[in-house]
Amino acid sequence: MFGKSLLRLLVLSSALIAAGSAQTKVAVINLQRAVLESAEIKKASQDLEAKFKPRQAAIEKLQRDLQAIQQNLQSNQGKLTPQAEADLTTQGQRKQRELQRLSEDLQADVERERNDILGKSSQKMQEVVKKIAEEKGLDMVVDISNTVYFKPAMEITTESIAAYDKAHPAK
Repeated sequence: MFGKSLLRLLVLSSALIAAGSAQTKVAVINLQRAVLESAEIKKASQDLEAKFKPRQAAIEKLQRDLQAIQQNLQSNQGKLTPQAEADLTTQGQRKQRELQRLSEDLQADVERERNDILGKSSQKMQEVVKKIAEEKGLDMVVDISNTVYFKPAMEITTESIAAYDKAHPAK
């Protein structure tokens, strides 16, 4: 971790030294915040939630069914015939396997779609930041996660979000 930070510092220092006597104009952006706070991502997040809501509801129903079976087994312990107890246990095991499979599938699908959306939005945000940098005559834009200190006036995150929302309005 420290090695990566040191390497980043050396790269930034080298870039500043390479600029020579000319004054280097640098800005700072919280790229993660810029992407996540864009209207497009907020809308995509709502759309994902709505898309996967039926599957989440099915998982919740299975969880309630499984809990009911477990409660039935516990409250009727000694009262059920061995066959009824075995049937309930088997039914619970089937529901547990189904619950696990559905949960894993849902998680994988959500993660895949989320990563796809974030990847595309990150690429578009980088293009917006590049345009802002060119318009402002910036030599370098550094992500806040790689920055130890900066003056707040150097940050262009809010401006980048506004420019992104203008260039890529949520549909």
